Amino acid sequence: MAVFTTVTPAQVQALLDVLDLGPLQSLKGITAGIENTNYFVTTARGEFVLTLFERLSFEQLPFYLELMRHLADRGIPVPAPQPDRDGRILHRLAGKPAAVVDKLRGSHQLAPDRFHCEQVGTQLARMHLAGQDFPLQQDNLRGLAWWRETVPVVLPHLAAEQARLLREELAFQESMAPAAAQLPRGPIHADLFRDNVMFDVDESLPGRERLTGFFDFYFAGVDAWLFDLCVCLNDWCIDLASGRLDETRAQALVKAYEAQRPLSGAEHRLLPGMLRAAALRFWISRLWDFHLPREASLLKPHDPTHFERVLRERIRQPWHAMESAA
Repeated sequence: MAVFTTVTPAQVQALLDVLDLGPLQSLKGITAGIENTNYFVTTARGEFVLTLFERLSFEQLPFYLELMRHLADRGIPVPAPQPDRDGRILHRLAGKPAAVVDKLRGSHQLAPDRFHCEQVGTQLARMHLAGQDFPLQQDNLRGLAWWRETVPVVLPHLAAEQARLLREELAFQESMAPAAAQLPRGPIHADLFRDNVMFDVDESLPGRERLTGFFDFYFAGVDAWLFDLCVCLNDWCIDLASGRLDETRAQALVKAYEAQRPLSGAEHRLLPGMLRAAALRFWISRLWDFHLPREASLLKPHDPTHFERVLRERIRQPWHAMESAA
């Protein structure tokens, strides 16, 4: 969500006219993220987010946008893409694919407690179940095939011990892939970090916050639901300084998830290895973004050493939700 492509108010107003969203009142570039160009847009009709897609093509984007529309139609709290008069939700702006979606209420919760994690677990499971009948298919583009392609590119930038860890973990995930391919699967978010979820004040529960939505679905794809759960566990339920799991939060998230969709025996058995897979995926992508950056206004690449620590912790101390609950 860095600003790679600059747009003018006149360009944005032309798109707003097509979408019948009223006169533009404000336009502000969003500094967070590193994949797409995003702006906050305020009009006479409300508040929205404008995204110009920098890597995804016109051919790839219907999967993401239609998934968001599908989930929103089924009551999952996600930003609904804004259609034109013919129902189209994918547009063109400044020569790039573009979309305008609802802006969610609230703000990020960067220091989540057990109650935040429970809500994430509940809504994640509801999202997985709601996506079961989504008709479009697209693989997780940052899955094993991408890891195989990207690891050789980043290895020359690493110290010898880091390179060894990366090669060994990729080999471990290769060995686990046949079993992982048999797990329950469907559309997943694949990037549901703390900064991709919004919370707002819950007036019915003083001192508590209510989850208002998931957003930024542009890494979504069809993959094991367990992988999505592990991405969440590795962000929502850890001590950021050390990468260690906070078992109270982790158990709360899994328990809330299982109240909606119980995990299978195979999912429980593979959970420790899938936690490693989720850590590996983001270590690789952050290494790639850090060592091979793209130019962008306001671009702030993430520190890759964070997920190196998380991966080492998942190897050092495997976590089994069933054992923790016992």
